[in-house]
Parts: sequence; C-alpha cells; structure tokens
Amino acid sequence: MSDSPKQKRPMVADKRYSSKNAAPAKTAPAKKVPAKRKPARKAAPRRGGILGFLSALVRWVFGLIWKIISRVAIVAVLMLALAVGYFYTTLPPLEALLDGRARGSVTMLDRNGAVFAWRGDQFGGIVTADTISPALKNAVIATEDKRFYRHFGVSPRGIASAVRINLSEGRGPLSGHGGSTITQQVAKLLCLGEPFDATSGQTEKEYEAECRRSSLKRKAKEAVYSMAMEAKYSKDDILSIYLNRAYMGGGAFGAEAAAQRFFGKPASALRPAEGAMLAGLLTAPTTLSPTNNLDRSQNRAATVIRLMQDQGYLSKADADAAIANPAELSEAAEAEAGGYFADWVMSSGPEFFTRNTTEDVIIKTTLDQRIQRAAEAGLDWVFENKVRAGSKAQAAVVVMSADGAVRAMVGGRKTKVAGAFNRATQAMRQTGSSFKPFIYAAALDLGYSPTDLIEDAPYCLNIAGSGQWCPKNYTNSFKGQVSLTTALKDSLNIPAVKVSESVGRDIVSQVATQFGIQSDLAVGPALALGASESTLLEMTGAYAGILNGGSSVKPYGLIDLKLQGDNEPLMGTGGGIGERVIQEDAAQQLVYMMSKVVSEGTGGRAQFGGRELAGKTGTTQANRDAWFIGFSADYVAGVWMGYDDNTPLTGVSGGGLPTEIWKEVMERVHEGLPLRPLPMIVPAPVVVQAPPPVQEYIPVPAPQPQNPISLIDQVLRDIFGGGSSRGEDR
Repeated sequence: MSDSPKQKRPMVADKRYSSKNAAPAKTAPAKKVPAKRKPARKAAPRRGGILGFLSALVRWVFGLIWKIISRVAIVAVLMLALAVGYFYTTLPPLEALLDGRARGSVTMLDRNGAVFAWRGDQFGGIVTADTISPALKNAVIATEDKRFYRHFGVSPRGIASAVRINLSEGRGPLSGHGGSTITQQVAKLLCLGEPFDATSGQTEKEYEAECRRSSLKRKAKEAVYSMAMEAKYSKDDILSIYLNRAYMGGGAFGAEAAAQRFFGKPASALRPAEGAMLAGLLTAPTTLSPTNNLDRSQNRAATVIRLMQDQGYLSKADADAAIANPAELSEAAEAEAGGYFADWVMSSGPEFFTRNTTEDVIIKTTLDQRIQRAAEAGLDWVFENKVRAGSKAQAAVVVMSADGAVRAMVGGRKTKVAGAFNRATQAMRQTGSSFKPFIYAAALDLGYSPTDLIEDAPYCLNIAGSGQWCPKNYTNSFKGQVSLTTALKDSLNIPAVKVSESVGRDIVSQVATQFGIQSDLAVGPALALGASESTLLEMTGAYAGILNGGSSVKPYGLIDLKLQGDNEPLMGTGGGIGERVIQEDAAQQLVYMMSKVVSEGTGGRAQFGGRELAGKTGTTQANRDAWFIGFSADYVAGVWMGYDDNTPLTGVSGGGLPTEIWKEVMERVHEGLPLRPLPMIVPAPVVVQAPPPVQEYIPVPAPQPQNPISLIDQVLRDIFGGGSSRGEDR
C-alpha cells in the first residue's frame, strides 16, 4: 500500500486581511469617465435681409433703453437718498414737535373753580401713543391709515386707490382723496419744516393754506419728507406728533385738549364711543365738531366704530354697545364755550393775555353756572309761553351782586353761541323811565324827602332854538299833588321833569355818570325821561350802586389771571365798589321809593315768594325799548327787550314782558335762599293837621255912628281914665 498524497488546498484566494486589521486590497485606479456635456445650443441662424436688420435694431433699442433706465434709476435712488438724508438732518428732536401752536389759549373757571369755557388754541398737554386710551389710538389708525405700521411713510397702494377714486368721481387725480398716510399728514402739519415768517408779508391764514396745497411738486416733497421722518422717528413717535398737533374742532389742538373740551376727562380715559368721535373729527374738525352738531358727530363716530370692528379692534358685541351708547358732551361743552359771558371777559381783559395771547392763560371769573342756567331758563320760558311764535324780538339779561360781580349774562335769545353780538354789553339803547331813579337820587341827596309833594299838572318849557316843549305822562292824564314816591312808583313824567329842573340837569347827569352810566347823556330837559342811551350792563351796575348804599360800581367778570402752571396771579380784578356817589340814607330812601314800584306801582308783575323787591320799569318812545331793572337784598338783575332794527314792540311795555322775564329769572336765582329785608329807610308817615273847627256864625250889629265930639271924649276917657262907655254904646 502506498502512502496517500497531501490534500491540495482549494483553489480559493486567501483572505489576506482579517475583518478588523486587514489592510484594504490595492485595486487598480478606475478610469475617469468624462462627464457628458450637454450638446451645445445651436445659435439661431441670423436672419438675413430687412427682417434681420429690424430685429437687431429692436434689440439694440431695448438694450439702450434698459441701460438708460437702470442708470437713471440708480441716479434717482441716489438723489432720493440724498434728499431724505438732507431732510433727516433738518428734523428737530421729537419734543420740539409736540406743541406746534403759534398762539396760546385761555381757559376760564367759574367762581367755584370749575372750567366752563375755552378760547384760543387749546392744548391740554403732551400725550403719547402709549399714554392715550387704546380705544382712541385704534380708532385713529382704523380711520386714517390702517397700514400705518407696515409702510415706509408713503403708501403706493393708498395713492393709487385715491387717484382711481378721484378720476372715477370726475375730479383731478390729486383733488379730493389724497391717499395720505398718517406720516404724510404729520408732514403737512409741520408744513414740511417751513416755519411761519411774520416778516414775509404773508398772513398766518395764507401760510396754513400754502402748507395744505396739493400740487404735484409739493406732494413729491411731502413724500420725501415723510420718508425722512420714518428714518428719524419711530412709528409711535410719529403717531404721538399727530395726536398732539392735529386740530380736533372747538379750538382744541391735540387729543388731550379735545378730550377735556368735549368730555371733561383726560385722553387716557376715553371709552370706544368717545375715542371714535375724536378720530372721526380728524377729517373735518369744524363741520363734525360735536359742539356744532352733536348728531352728525355721533353718526360719524358710528362709522368709525364699524371700521374698528372690521379691522379687528372691537368685537361685534363691543361695537354694538358703543353704537347704542354714543358719546355725549360734558356739561361745560354743552354750554357752548361760555357764550356771551366768556366773550365779554375776553374783550374786557388785557389783549396780550386774552385775544392775542401766546401763553396758556387761566382766568378765574365771577360766573355762577347755576345762576347762568337760571337766567337762560327764565328767558326761554317767557318766550316760549308769552311771546307769539315767529317773533324776532330780542332780549338780554344781566345778573350781578351788589359789588358789581357779574354772575350771569345772556346777550340774546340764542344762548349757545360764541363771538355773537352781545345785546347786554354792545347794544346802546334809550333807557326810558328806567333812568328816573338817578333824578330822585340827586334830589334825595340834596335833602328832598320821599314824602315831599309836587304837582302833576300840565307843564311846558321854552327851549332855546326849539320852542315850547310840553312833556306828557304815559297815560295822558294828571294826578295833581303827589309825593315823590308816588311820582316814581307810577312813573309820572311831569314830576320827574320838574324835579330834574329843580335839582339841575348838570347835577342829575353827574350823579348818573358817577353811578356808572358812561355813555353820553342828553343835555336838554328830556334827560329826565331817559332820552340818553346806555347798555344793559351799565344800567344794571348803576342800580347795584343804589343797593349797596350809594357807592359807584364797576361791573366785572375777571377775578384773577395767571399763566398755566403758575401759582401766583399776574393780575386781579379790575372792578368792584368805587367812590361814594350819594349819602347812604339818601340811597336807602331811594330803595324804599323803588320798592313801592314793585309792591304798588308799574312793576307789580315782578313780585314773587314774599320777598322785599325794588326796581324800575322803562319804556321808550314808540315802545322801541322796554326795560325792567331791579334787585333783592341778594342780587341785582336787569332785563332789556326790543328789536335789533328798532321796530316798535307791539303791546309791550317795561311793566309787561321784561318784568315777567325778570321775575322768572330771579325766582329761579333765589331758589333755596332765605328771605332778607332790603336796606331801606321807610319815611315817617306824614301827619296831616286837621283844620280848626268851623264856629257858628253870629251876626254882630253894626256900631251906631257917633259924632266927632263923642269920639274924642271916648279917647280922652281911655287915656286919662274915667267911667266906661260900653254900656252906652251897646
């Protein structure tokens, strides 16, 4: 047996490397396969001939245009950037832009310190987008610029929309809707950085009109200025400028002034209905002002509320509630800026602190709003109940204290006004018999007595250059011997003329002037019948002098004036009690005589509430003017009634409607006041001595004639004594 041979290894390649440590096998490098190239785009074959030439020409023209446009665009962008940069450098700090008024304001307080009127450019103080009520902020954005926080100062979409609307309505592209953003409106308010120059010969009104002009050049400048503002200030800064500078009607500039003016509250406390009303004013502040037309302003506010709902600022429930409960004016706003009284205070104060002030001024006044409402209500009641519908007759009322402090003033039947003709202070009217107390004041001061007698009988005077003048009584009758008190209470003309002539016209004029009648007085005997003209304010002030014991009075409405923020006033009152005119006892006797006018005479309709009252009626020639001026121990009030064009009143005298107006006003004024006696002296009753009793007539026999010797003998007997001869002569 032979040995078997070794087994042969299988013909399998050895594993040269373990799975972990084995080195990788060397492999031959792979050949790079070149990437397949896209087949080259075959150039379009050039067209030959005329078509090819035209095609090449078009391409060249478009290429040229593109090069020009791109280069012009680059130049325009550079120029715009330079312009924006220039305006950026001219923009002042934010704080300098928040109050842009050229003039100041006047805020008036009543006697209790409550605000009742505003004049001038009101500015309530600086507010910001963060401090105002969210309702107001959202209302402004929803109404004026809903993309405010998304644009760069100019809204191309808004401009295109405005141009389309203007063209569709038949206007020019820039007429009507402007498509302005809030930023652009601020640029207009700043007049694009061009301040007013008083030396330019341009008025402030012309300057403002130029700032609001909408030419293409100005719109372009406005856009550049707006972009500069967007670069300089934040969005909320720009909104703050707008909320402080925008005019919102009623003399109010800025949200704070408008909120205080219309609602009597700060801008931070406005409800959605109130914020919507202020936002609605921005489009037409004068027309939509709630003090001009509250209904129209409320309707505009409802539109703003719906916009706020559509843009998600209000839920449907909140919007419905705001529309159902619209904003209402405050009590002071309803009073229409204080009316006639505020106008009078503005005209009587120093011009540089009232009409032309550049400061914010606070004036405390004598006005009592309760008495003012009483005066307006009393006047309205009489015209509604006692005067025929459609009558154009006018009336005025003044109520004051005995020291001349005016508590209420109504200058006409339309009481809610500002800047209107004031019949209480501006109308010069004949005074009629309301002048007579000054005649008797002069007489009493010279020693006359209320009980002195004077004859009411036909009486004539010869006036140089005019001939004979014969006054007549209102009733065309005569009463014979009457006391001065009766002559005044019955308003007899002839006794008044006689007393005036007896005292002296010059003295009567002097007394009236010293009591406060500053108008020119008549120089003839008709002075006694009220031929002179005066204002209701002057006459009422003169009667206040009678009440206070015979001292002159200057009516006043201003108590003190100070600048906003100051504690010390710059000036005090310019009126009050002045020098004595007549003696106190003479004044108190006159008060007694005038009390008889109310209790027994022509002013009987003035009585109310069992009070002691005094006054005097007055009616001028042809009933063109009718007066009643009177007083209690607390207040003096005057009423005038007539037509502005001097048309005679029909069936009206001083003792009629004017006295009834006075009674209605004073009755309301005295509600809740205790009864107080008038300061008067009641004269002692006149004791008329009875004539001696008539004796029975007994005839005495005529003496017998005696001869001369008997007579001589009788005389001698009487001289030298002797027996009596009576028995003999019996």
